[in-house]
Amino acid sequence: MKKRNLLFLLSFLSLFISCKKEKITGVIAQKAMVVSAREEASKIGSDILEKGGNAYDAMIATHFALAVVYPVAGNIGGGGFLVYRNNDGTKGALDFREKAPITAHKDMYLDSLGNVIKNKSVLGAHAVGIPGSVAGVFEVHQKMGSLPFKDLIQPSIDLARNGFTVTEKQANSLNKASFYFKKANNYATLFERLWKKGDTLKQEELAQTLERIRDFGKDGFYKGKTADLLVNYVSELGGIITHKDLEKYKAIWRNPIEFSYRDYNITSMTLPASGGICLAQILKSIEPYDLSKIKHNSTKYIQLLTEAERRSYADRAHYLGDIDFVNVPIDSLTNTNYINKRMASFSWDKASPSSEVSQGKILGYESDETTHYSIVDQFGNAVSVTTTLNTGYGSKVLVKGAGFFLNNEMDDFSSKPGVPNVYGLVGSKANAIASEKRMLSSMTPTIVEKDGKLKMVVGTPGGSTIITSVLQNIINVVDYKMGMQESVNQPRFHHQWLPDIIRMEPNGFDKETKQKLESLGYQILERNSLIIGRVDAILVLPNGTLEGGADPRGDDTAVGF
Repeated sequence: MKKRNLLFLLSFLSLFISCKKEKITGVIAQKAMVVSAREEASKIGSDILEKGGNAYDAMIATHFALAVVYPVAGNIGGGGFLVYRNNDGTKGALDFREKAPITAHKDMYLDSLGNVIKNKSVLGAHAVGIPGSVAGVFEVHQKMGSLPFKDLIQPSIDLARNGFTVTEKQANSLNKASFYFKKANNYATLFERLWKKGDTLKQEELAQTLERIRDFGKDGFYKGKTADLLVNYVSELGGIITHKDLEKYKAIWRNPIEFSYRDYNITSMTLPASGGICLAQILKSIEPYDLSKIKHNSTKYIQLLTEAERRSYADRAHYLGDIDFVNVPIDSLTNTNYINKRMASFSWDKASPSSEVSQGKILGYESDETTHYSIVDQFGNAVSVTTTLNTGYGSKVLVKGAGFFLNNEMDDFSSKPGVPNVYGLVGSKANAIASEKRMLSSMTPTIVEKDGKLKMVVGTPGGSTIITSVLQNIINVVDYKMGMQESVNQPRFHHQWLPDIIRMEPNGFDKETKQKLESLGYQILERNSLIIGRVDAILVLPNGTLEGGADPRGDDTAVGF
């Protein structure tokens, strides 16, 4: 009898264990980790850490590696933002966002009737902002780096020269863009062929450009041969970038946005990145609600986040721009009383139509293809970096003789107030084009702390969906106690005020939830090609080890030791 009971108990236990949902865990590392869009880049960054380099050395090495192996968004012809936290708790941010050329002006994309000229700010030489990535990398090295610069860039030079293996996703991406490469350039670029998985991609011209940066520093890009190649080719294509534009470019150290959510401290990027302000607004909007009583990705959960996002993106469209050019009421926009007033019109019973939600009233004044990488080193320093060419392969202009793509960031300005950009985002005169102004971005590199200790490093590409993807991953970890990979794998949704739709990743949300949302007046867009963000994040576990969350939506990989 006892034997039979024991057999029954064992069979029940084995059935229970097999039925129990297997916990998803990412790569675990004891000391240090790099998570990026490609395994080659993550490995190069991790190798630098193993050689005794710090997070900033690894950032530089990873950045250049992505420019080689991930040309859709990794870059030297683009820009971005870095948020850091040192092991002593000090924090800061670097703005290496692109700028408008000196001769740029607010009407440069309008025709004689004042209408926006289709694609002029998106495709070709007129779409290009002054690149900031190389200046940003040298700022980081000068202030924070510990290893010789040549050691940090050499692995990428070798990778460009010797080649790397093209993945299936990358082959598809290159093949889809081939038509636009032909349209934007006046010569046959090396990318114009039919790519397939397993092909080797060698980039000798890019290797030589990287060698000039290695040998001449920042001047190896903003002056000399590379600058000549860039300016001459853009000019040949009818663009307006000059040598003076390149020589005048500077990356800027800024104070990040800091705020608390529940009992966590969050540090994110300030303007011209809108991410930090919008993230603060949305998290503070939902903080009064007890999420432990609201099921994850349920109707009520999606409704609450959508209404908070709707109000924040309306404010973004009206108030936000480059703080060196416009007076932005950051303190007022992130004030709890202001946010509570904004949410007062929210009702569980029905959607708040975006036509009835404009920017909030304040009492006075006080950034689809991007890439993100997160790094934690063995010394406890952390960096969160989001960098971009804007849309995939940027302007599609590949600098003749230099082998790198130029951004199309000029589209992130408001070509005309109220007219949406390529991501459907609208802007006001706060984000109008002006000489040497930085365009508004959705990029949201973010670091989360708890009890004064590092908890999480997170960020993502995804155009206007960047903010909401970072938001959902913070909530997943903080409120729903998910692990990092488990969080990154969750289906995501997005609302940005205009257009008034909830975008949903396909097959991630149940039919009943969607039907209930629609009955409340929400319009849903769900299609197979819709991917919302590719989050690369690191979570510090209670025992001090690191868990990497590398997004399965791409070829993203975590590497650590």
